[in-house]
Amino acid sequence: MATSLPRLTDDRLATVLQAYHDAIRAKRARSLTFVGLVVALMLLSGWVAQVDLSKLVANSGNFFSYFDRIMTFDSGPVAGQRVWTDPAEWFWGLKKWLVLLADTILIGYLGTALGAIGAFLLCFSAAANLMPNPWLRNGVKRLFEFCRTVPEIVFALIFIIAFGLGPIPGVFAIAIHTMGALGKLFAEVVENIDMKSVEGSVATGAGFSQTVRFAVLPQVLSNFASYTLLRFEINVRGASVMGFVGAGGIGQDLIEAIRKFYYADVSALLLLIILTVTVIDLGTERLRHALISREERP
Repeated sequence: MATSLPRLTDDRLATVLQAYHDAIRAKRARSLTFVGLVVALMLLSGWVAQVDLSKLVANSGNFFSYFDRIMTFDSGPVAGQRVWTDPAEWFWGLKKWLVLLADTILIGYLGTALGAIGAFLLCFSAAANLMPNPWLRNGVKRLFEFCRTVPEIVFALIFIIAFGLGPIPGVFAIAIHTMGALGKLFAEVVENIDMKSVEGSVATGAGFSQTVRFAVLPQVLSNFASYTLLRFEINVRGASVMGFVGAGGIGQDLIEAIRKFYYADVSALLLLIILTVTVIDLGTERLRHALISREERP
């Protein structure tokens, strides 16, 4: 049996339409106000930072022309040709650069390993659901904040003064920054665990270390490993920058090539770094997905 929908009267329909249009106008006004506020804050920030838009526009061509120069040989019999026309000349220092690139990877690896160990040992004391002592818990959190707030390059400069040039300052700088970053992530993972197993362990008389070992670690290890792998990707890129201040690795040759205007060398070194980071990213991504899927598997 067919039924007919009730039809609003013209007055009622006009009222509903008016309310709808009013709501749309109010939403549009809020959006425009938000956009205007963002633009005003951007202009204010530019004024405070003394950003010269005319100078930025006038020199924007130099930015793009630099990439054109690093893709062109600037000396020798191949001067003026594109770098990919003569790969042997482009990568003339490949053997030396691969050794420096290996140093960079090892700096990132060792810094990540040391930082992850420090974060692992301290993160349980920073978790609110495991550490009832607020002084110890907040003290560890402030330590993590200090370690991840100070830029890695600042730590590297400090350690260069203490230990001299070489990879050791880079390793220590990355390790401290990694401990602060991973410590926060590890503690947040611990705070989100299922507390039933923890309560069961405490009920049987287990101490803090035993509770962590048997009730907490099985729930968090895969996430810990996943975050550590992600941090390793970041640290390999960071280790390249460490070389800018003399902390070892391929960054030292890169900054030297930039300063001496060896344009073809700059592009060759950048390409090696990009390819290396890409390979590491792809490999660690697969490992992270495997670990996460193993944890989610019933």
